[in-house]
Amino acid sequence: MKERKGWVKGLKIAWVLYTLLSIIIWLPKIDGLFTQDGEATSNHIDLNAHWDIMINDESYSNISLDRFRFDAMSIGDKIVMERRLPNGWEIVEGTLRLHIRHSAVRIYIDDQQVYEYGYERILEHKTVGSGSQFINFPDEYKGKTLKIQWDLAENNAFTKFDPIRIYGWENAYRSLLTENRLPLFLGCFLVIFGFSTLLITAFAIVISAKYARILCISAFCICMGLWTLCYYNVVLVFAIPLYSVSLIEYMALYLSPIPLILYMYENVKNLKNKLITTVYWLLFAVQMLFDIVFLGLHTMDIIHCAAVLKYFQAIIVCLLIFFIVVDIISLKTSRFLNRLYLIGLLVVAGCTGYDLFAYYKERYYGDTISAFRGLSAVGMMVFVFILIISFYMNLAHRMMEEAERNSLLKSAYTDELTQLHNRRYCSEHMMQINEQKAEDFTVVCFDLNNLKVINDTYGHAKGDVLIKSAADVIGKTFEEHGFVGRMGGDEFIAVILTSAKKEIEALVEEFQKNIEKKNLEVADLNMSISFGYASSDELPEKDIEKIYQKADDRMYEYKKEYKLRTGTKRGMA
Repeated sequence: MKERKGWVKGLKIAWVLYTLLSIIIWLPKIDGLFTQDGEATSNHIDLNAHWDIMINDESYSNISLDRFRFDAMSIGDKIVMERRLPNGWEIVEGTLRLHIRHSAVRIYIDDQQVYEYGYERILEHKTVGSGSQFINFPDEYKGKTLKIQWDLAENNAFTKFDPIRIYGWENAYRSLLTENRLPLFLGCFLVIFGFSTLLITAFAIVISAKYARILCISAFCICMGLWTLCYYNVVLVFAIPLYSVSLIEYMALYLSPIPLILYMYENVKNLKNKLITTVYWLLFAVQMLFDIVFLGLHTMDIIHCAAVLKYFQAIIVCLLIFFIVVDIISLKTSRFLNRLYLIGLLVVAGCTGYDLFAYYKERYYGDTISAFRGLSAVGMMVFVFILIISFYMNLAHRMMEEAERNSLLKSAYTDELTQLHNRRYCSEHMMQINEQKAEDFTVVCFDLNNLKVINDTYGHAKGDVLIKSAADVIGKTFEEHGFVGRMGGDEFIAVILTSAKKEIEALVEEFQKNIEKKNLEVADLNMSISFGYASSDELPEKDIEKIYQKADDRMYEYKKEYKLRTGTKRGMA
């Protein structure tokens, strides 16, 4: 057993090393596919300077967007920004990349409207979403006046402007993917892994409920993968409407805690602490209520997804604190796995906390603290890997315990010499047949002839060969029709799930032929077996004990006849 555990542990280490080595080798190569033409892809015209901006009634002149900040605004507020475009640019078939944040937008060239987004949805009180839009910007716009009008659709939508740039049409989306390649990798991996394991686990969970936790991991992966791809605008390359992308983003984010909470149920249950359990169910109820209410309000266009984000973030903070507390308490019972899980939670808490801080810093104060994108996705990826590893190790531990338990049960119910069921199993199985009130069965009793003679003459080793040979013949003939067992010594039993006379007679005939074959296969065996059988239709009460007794009596009658035929002395058979 120790050698087996060592081999399994070595296999786990080898698998982890192989995975890490594969990531180290292939990730830079995949990243190179995006960055090999990085210089050409990132070529653009920067329009961040020389803006005249009016925010409601306040005017600002010659503004650089990189440094311009303003107070958070409310629904219905208006921003108008204007500047003259360069007289010439080398980009052919230009595309204006404009990042929209919960606002309706109109774009004018020399006071002629060339683009509009979101106004119809605002009139219908629908969400307009947030993300990058790519707008056709032909060469004839050179030197003309560009005016952008923003009408805010949500409170506190933004406090700074994102960079406004003109790209070549062929490089517009490539630049977006290159800038967000880390979220692209992580998001795609989480979605693909989540869906593939979800499909596999959906079938596995029918066999065993122990796979329920991997089902939770799969659902969590899908939610976080979709959120990552939507939040970093990666899915915009598929021409999905901006408001749809935002809706998927918020739904994936708001639903993601549910599978994680369900995953934690076993950890909470193992603590057997009423207070912890009560808090767990309270948090679960709050999360479910939040999702149901938010979906209802959003569907009826009463309150949009973005408006309740701060409440969701408060729930997330409470959940992270609760999970960390549960894991710290659990360190007393399963130290390694819970330490691993605690590390994962701390990584998620750190990455999420960093991104939340950056989000609020940018949204309310207009300051960008880092150009690094996708830190929360990295934390989620680490956490998912830890969830998988902990689940795998838990599953392996359970399987080993189950194997040991099955081995003990087998030894408790198996005859060591013949590997048939022993007397205890036979007695319990016959009790089950009585309890189930089975109406169609036959009991066959067997007794080896001349076993004592063989033991006294040739020794118990030869007698054991005779017993094992009898077990082989009885098992080969009757086992597939019911169950077979050794009652002790030279006595065996078979219970067949039929009482049809012709079927029983056919089995008896086959049994006798198998005895003859075994005698030919094993030299000097000379095996002879007395038997008797009785069927359930012979007694009205169908009591298996009485039917067994009847079969046993007939077996002894057969044995007496055998002694008379062969002249065997009493006490020698």
